[in-house]
Amino acid sequence: MQHLDDTDKKILNLLQKDSRLTTKQLSLKLNLSPTAVYERIKKLERQNYITNYVALVNAQKIEKDFVVFVMVQLTQHSTKNIEDFEKKIMALPEIVACFHTSGTYDYLLKINLKNMKAFRKFMIEKLTEIPHISNTQSVFNIHEVFNYTALPV
Repeated sequence: MQHLDDTDKKILNLLQKDSRLTTKQLSLKLNLSPTAVYERIKKLERQNYITNYVALVNAQKIEKDFVVFVMVQLTQHSTKNIEDFEKKIMALPEIVACFHTSGTYDYLLKINLKNMKAFRKFMIEKLTEIPHISNTQSVFNIHEVFNYTALPV
């Protein structure tokens, strides 16, 4: 992996705060030419430091601000069971994040829905229909204190 210099780090931090910044705007902040900034961004993309550009949507505006964290325990930890489970949950759009974890539970899922009624329907009709699940435990978000999307570089 290539080493990041201070300018590359500044570019990554600035773009994480606002990916709509133009190369000209970035060049003014960094005291570089727009061409130099453009070339550095392209290099960061090629080296997979920048993997995507996204718009963050206000979950409340689209009625998906009911956040549930579900811990899932599998019956067995065979490669086939893990692959089957992961394939099936990737097809569920309500699940916005999934982490394979250590400890009592095997997975931690973050789920965004409209309300408790929608969560119940999701659990009954979708999640518990997936084979190889032996146990789940759900935790409901009361208030989001912070949820950073940027990684300090």
